[in-house]
Amino acid sequence: MANKLQGEHSPYLKQHEHNPVHWYPWGEEALNKAKEEQKLIIVSIGYSACHWCHVMERESFENEAIAETMNKFFVSIKVDREERPDIDQIYMIAVQLMTNAGGWPLNCICLPDGRPIYGGTYFKPQDWQQVLLQIAQMWEEKPEVAIDYANRLTEGIQQAEQLPIQAIPEKYSIQDIIEVVEPWKAQFDIRDGGYRRAPKFPLPNNWVFFLRYGFLSQDQHVLDHVHFTLEKMAHGGIYDQIGGGFARYSVDGQWHVPHFEKMLYDNGQLISLYSEAYQQRPTPLYKQVVQETIAWAEREMRDPNGGFYSALDADSEGVEGKFYTFEDEEFDLLGEDATLARNYFNISKSGNWTEEQINIPFVKAEDAGLIAEAGYTEDEWQVQLQEIKSKLLAYRAQRVRPGLDHKQLVTWNALFLKGLVDAYRVFGDAHYLELALEIAAFLERDCCQNGSLLHQPADSNRSIPGFLDDYAFTIDGFIALYEATFDDQWAEKAKILADKAITNFFDADQHAFYYTGKEAETLIARKSEIMDNVIPASSSTMVRQLFKLGLLFDINEYTEIADKVFANVFPHIKSYGSAYSNWAIQLLELHYGVWEIAITGDAAESWREELDRSYVPNKITLGGTKSKLPLLENKPGMEAKAYLCQDKTCSLPQSSIAQIIELINNKQGFDPTI
Repeated sequence: MANKLQGEHSPYLKQHEHNPVHWYPWGEEALNKAKEEQKLIIVSIGYSACHWCHVMERESFENEAIAETMNKFFVSIKVDREERPDIDQIYMIAVQLMTNAGGWPLNCICLPDGRPIYGGTYFKPQDWQQVLLQIAQMWEEKPEVAIDYANRLTEGIQQAEQLPIQAIPEKYSIQDIIEVVEPWKAQFDIRDGGYRRAPKFPLPNNWVFFLRYGFLSQDQHVLDHVHFTLEKMAHGGIYDQIGGGFARYSVDGQWHVPHFEKMLYDNGQLISLYSEAYQQRPTPLYKQVVQETIAWAEREMRDPNGGFYSALDADSEGVEGKFYTFEDEEFDLLGEDATLARNYFNISKSGNWTEEQINIPFVKAEDAGLIAEAGYTEDEWQVQLQEIKSKLLAYRAQRVRPGLDHKQLVTWNALFLKGLVDAYRVFGDAHYLELALEIAAFLERDCCQNGSLLHQPADSNRSIPGFLDDYAFTIDGFIALYEATFDDQWAEKAKILADKAITNFFDADQHAFYYTGKEAETLIARKSEIMDNVIPASSSTMVRQLFKLGLLFDINEYTEIADKVFANVFPHIKSYGSAYSNWAIQLLELHYGVWEIAITGDAAESWREELDRSYVPNKITLGGTKSKLPLLENKPGMEAKAYLCQDKTCSLPQSSIAQIIELINNKQGFDPTI
């Protein structure tokens, strides 16, 4: 018989609806039951594409004996971490405080009021059963021990990432940046790219920082490592060589064997990264990656409503990676191209994934020599390669597909929207802008309620109010749309959302943004999200958008709030650059400044396209003939002109983008009267 998850819409929760565990979704029914019966609570958190979540389900939650223990002594609650990141945030901090580690599945045992007393990640079935029985016995015989520990742990949760208020420095120096960069650079993996560690995560925001830092500081070593890393990732098994798109990480240090789940948020950010890297160093591989990744998402992740789904599972038919791997003989379908394709994608009879004796297509840099030996020019090979990939993709499409998580999350859609806009500005493909505008329409139509953002479209069970990241990344996406189209409505919409975010999330006394809004469900703690992870932190993203909006609308309040929050975080950036990469990008802009480039006249669109052929990472672009934005209001006329501004000072009108670029390149001698 189905448990209380049977009416849920989350694919992760529905995966557990026929477990013998009497699961409840998070809500009043479960929480009240625990309080009324004075039972401990199990909060078990995961997501649909999580491999080890599936393993623990098979081993423990489908085990009748373990289920009997859970049902007898506990109220068991299943949480989709992507649906309720606020709950996940609190219990993840708890487990990290208890174990110095974290991850998913995340399992926390709590008092009837929700305060945690024990937790961990994956448990073997015998270990999980033993833990349950021991804690149930303690709760029956010595409840005061559990209550005392819960008091101390909850205090730790509430204090975690709570930063003291700092004075705003007069200026941020290059030495401040160097102190962040030098220990960070020491982690570079000069053999395989990225950092010297396994597993290897793409961490796109890290490489955006290094790309911009390397360019602005003229550090060629850093720039070369960024491009080396991007090429290694694009050639590796972490990238789907046949169908496009990146997996979440590689389990090894060579980008070869991926954890095969594909996430929308990773791929949105990686589209932005590879587009920006192409702008700095035009590399055909980067363009190919962007084109194939967008094609994958449109083919496999797009809903008819214009929004995009969340994730594809790592497993199919109960086997991780089965959908994406190949036996050697399967390449026979390529006919006369089979031998060259095997060599190019490193396919062997014994399998290049030695543990599983099967093949993950990947490319080596030296494989280019195979192409020349086969008599192809680079252009000819690209045509042939696309034909080979098309055949393999059609063949692979006949297999049993990985599970699809059809949730449509606002934050992840906003990240993908931003990636599409960045790709449009670099590569000029109007279809990318069309897709981005359709996501924007989806966000406005399906993910707003009474003028406020939701976390995802409301369903028959509930509507979840938007969290800070939903606001911050949607604002970022809308500002990007403004800069790409010069349509004022997107800047205005970003401003409206920023005002709501300040009202609902900002604590003026603490100089901090909370992750949850004032009217959100009350949990055991209200937390700020400070550290950047695989997705930049909601606080760092919000701060960066307020700096942009302060420039666009000349509103000092935005800049003042952003300055205060940034000053509190600044002392921590140098401690662990990778975990503060988005804050570090803002540090670059606070030191090097942001160029405001205002383009007026009928040719504004074509001039914007010309501008985007140059790499200027620290810029914001405004334009049009009828804009009400302050920087454009007093610059009427249909004749094409461009102005370079910084620190509330503008150049005289320039008659070409080339002149603007020349001014930027000579910025040390910038004279506003020129």
